[in-house]
Amino acid sequence: MTEMKYDERKTMNENSNQGKTIRNPVQTDEILSMYFCSESQTLKWKTTMKLNKSMEVKTLPKMTVAYIRHTGPYQGNEKLFQNLTEELCRWAGPRGLLGNPDGKMLVIYHDDPNVTEPDKLRLSMCLVVPPDTKVDGKVGRMEIPEGSYAVGRFEVNSQEFGEAWNWLYGTWLPQSGYQPDDGPCFEMYTEEPKEGEKIKVDICVPVKPM
Repeated sequence: MTEMKYDERKTMNENSNQGKTIRNPVQTDEILSMYFCSESQTLKWKTTMKLNKSMEVKTLPKMTVAYIRHTGPYQGNEKLFQNLTEELCRWAGPRGLLGNPDGKMLVIYHDDPNVTEPDKLRLSMCLVVPPDTKVDGKVGRMEIPEGSYAVGRFEVNSQEFGEAWNWLYGTWLPQSGYQPDDGPCFEMYTEEPKEGEKIKVDICVPVKPM
């Protein structure tokens, strides 16, 4: 599989209907409190959403990822995500690409499940790799551009991902002063899940001022 160019990714994102339905405000009485964190030099929000642990807007650096693409239904299919992760790790391990402090796992969702037919939904299971990484077979390579992202840290079980995404788009976004920007939306996993504990995940959405 060849490297995906930026213009191809931009076209894919524009055609994906990403977020067209979940951007509608959710009926809620929750009031978000915004403040500027001098330590991190980022805008942050205090929230009462039970799954949300932090919410900020910050610049994420450009990342090169190796990925395996899946097309078809995926919601609630824990086995699918496990299989994709294991397949990517079997490819990356012998190449010395695991164990790097910057080697985060990402899941990019290319389509909105509210408007795209289940058998046409696309996701990419990704691993952050050095820019010169060679790919082959089912493994492709693409770049996630540097940019301003809303980054929400959540602690969820396997059935609560949708609630977290819907809160970010439907509650936080309308009150934030930001709107979605071009670029991929993704989940980023910075810690390995532990048995019996909730999954810690950063949901990252490219944003720009309204």
